[in-house]
Amino acid sequence: MNQAVTDTSSLQLPDLKAPENYFNREISHLQFNYRVLRQACDESHPLLERLMFCCIFSSNMDEFFEIRAAGLRQQLKYGREVPGPDGRAPQQTLNEIADVAHRYVEEQYRILNERIIPELREEGIHFVRRRDWTRAQADWVARYFRDEIMPVVNPIGLDPSHPLPRLVNKSLNFIVELDGKDAFGRETGMAIVPAPRSLPRLVRLPDEVCTSGDNLVFLSSMIHAHANLLFPGMRIKGCYQFRLTRNADLELEDDLEDLASALRGELLSRRFGDAVRLEVADNCPRHLADFLLRQFGLTERELYWANGPVNLARLTAVSDLVNRPDLQYPAMTPGLPRILKGRDSTLDAVRQQDILLLHPYESYSPVVDFLRQAARDPQVLAIRQTLYRTGADSEMVEALAEAARRGKEVTAVIELRARFDEAENLELASRLQEAGVIVVYGVVGYKTHAKMILIVRRENGRLKRYVHLGTGNYHAGNARLYTDYSFMSCDDALGDDVNKIFQQLTGMGKTLRIQKLLHAPFTLHKRVLELIERETANALAGKRARIIVKVNGLTEAEVIRALYRASCAGVHVDLIVRGICCLRPGVEGLSDNIRVVSIIGRFLEHSRVYWFANAGEPEVYCSSADWMERNLISRVETCFPIEDRRLARRLRRDLEVYLRDNAQSWELQPDGNYIQRQPAAGEKRVASQQALMQRLTGSG
Repeated sequence: MNQAVTDTSSLQLPDLKAPENYFNREISHLQFNYRVLRQACDESHPLLERLMFCCIFSSNMDEFFEIRAAGLRQQLKYGREVPGPDGRAPQQTLNEIADVAHRYVEEQYRILNERIIPELREEGIHFVRRRDWTRAQADWVARYFRDEIMPVVNPIGLDPSHPLPRLVNKSLNFIVELDGKDAFGRETGMAIVPAPRSLPRLVRLPDEVCTSGDNLVFLSSMIHAHANLLFPGMRIKGCYQFRLTRNADLELEDDLEDLASALRGELLSRRFGDAVRLEVADNCPRHLADFLLRQFGLTERELYWANGPVNLARLTAVSDLVNRPDLQYPAMTPGLPRILKGRDSTLDAVRQQDILLLHPYESYSPVVDFLRQAARDPQVLAIRQTLYRTGADSEMVEALAEAARRGKEVTAVIELRARFDEAENLELASRLQEAGVIVVYGVVGYKTHAKMILIVRRENGRLKRYVHLGTGNYHAGNARLYTDYSFMSCDDALGDDVNKIFQQLTGMGKTLRIQKLLHAPFTLHKRVLELIERETANALAGKRARIIVKVNGLTEAEVIRALYRASCAGVHVDLIVRGICCLRPGVEGLSDNIRVVSIIGRFLEHSRVYWFANAGEPEVYCSSADWMERNLISRVETCFPIEDRRLARRLRRDLEVYLRDNAQSWELQPDGNYIQRQPAAGEKRVASQQALMQRLTGSG
């Protein structure tokens, strides 16, 4: 039985006949977060993984407030109350998202307290509360507090010479109500205790002080229990945890002389941006919560009462503190295409045929080997690579450094502005420069989001180019958690195209003519519209017409209008959109032939694929770009055709698996709600990720 799991009935819906007034994108972001949260109730996931979905929801909400809500508040701060593309003014949108966000956060704690924690208890995993500590446990906690916590805690009494300190973004803090006078005769009544970020938020009690199972204690419980030791001679009337979220978006001018230096300066300010949200333990007295709101310049709408830890993302530590593989996903051994098995050289395999890999079901090692082998190959003369989210200690970064040390011409285009990875990207830029790599920071004003490797090799007296193009980042960790396609080829035209894009990124000059690749911000947007319009024309002419697209977000207004026109012409449009979607499917006379589904499962769906029927001669592309304004218009992106018919058919099969999903699939309704699909009576259960795992790894 289908069940609607979001409630937006109280929201004023836009005029669906005016495609530019599409659904509020901020609410759509929140809806995606909620779909993640609902996985915590899905018993097809192991218990510790369900807890992890609660943590992911918490982390996603942090970013939502740090960036999206903060951006709206920034507009109000500077008096720029200009309606957004959905027709709403910033204050109206802030009011709406506050209503929805409060409901979702309440649901998060309800799931945690009424489902996850009781089920963990049944499995012998306990969060031991202060009132339940045995004498032995209390003694152990007292020693731990004295030895590990007290030496690094710095309580701050509040008085005219000690105003409320400037608290770090998302840090755990305690507001303490005091009675009595201190050594100097001060009687302020309040203090702040910042919890050191170096301390774990969860600590495992030793087995010798417990009777059975895994027993965990929160840092907050230990500080509550011994707060009196931080204020000797004073009486503690109450100690309550709270957490402040700040604006973490970085604002950089387009005419910077030194992007790296400017970014380093902005990173320092990120920790202390304007306040946007206050989370307070729900046992905190109202007058203390009001005091904090006044101190941070926030209103009741920005106050979130927490019926549990104020930062559930820290509960990810549970999986490391308990050894319960039976409560986690079984390990998966990635598969490997036949062409790569038993072969020493990935370059040799690519010379024989194009290779397409779907991570994490298929191994990421061939991509690392592709670069590592090139670094050591004496016939390779040059290597170029874009780096967006990689990690300073990655094998790929080390391979680039090794290639440079071996005398090859190595260029890395590093996007310093990859959100929340800026500091790490600055570090890897320094490492590569020290090794002799030419480091370029892309084009100011256009994030370099394309995923490209170009290898230039001398073969039989001529230069041969090998390329890797991907839908995801060059990050080995992400490759185990995100679904993404990797494509490797030595096609001459593709090699020439990738070379020209690198020329545009590192040099200066007019737009170069590209043969096969589509690339933003120059040709991708226009070509996507043309491909949709071609399907529309084919449908009107009675030819085969269909569109299947898999992206992470769909917000671009012109693309949405084109899809509406295609639907009205009779084109069947299937959209697999994991996150934000501003198109409304199934609206009579507008989008009757459009279906939108969102897949939420063990892995984060991250790949981008565009498939067009083209009157029986299908065209299929993989891309680094979602169908959003930022990707199509204000970023450097690549979109590459899959011309090998065998690989193109494989991509179509993959897409059809997602469309048949009735276990991990949520279907967008005309009113903006999502309904989780369930198998009909007698229908076989299809979980797309398990089906792909089975096909590509032989397990699942």
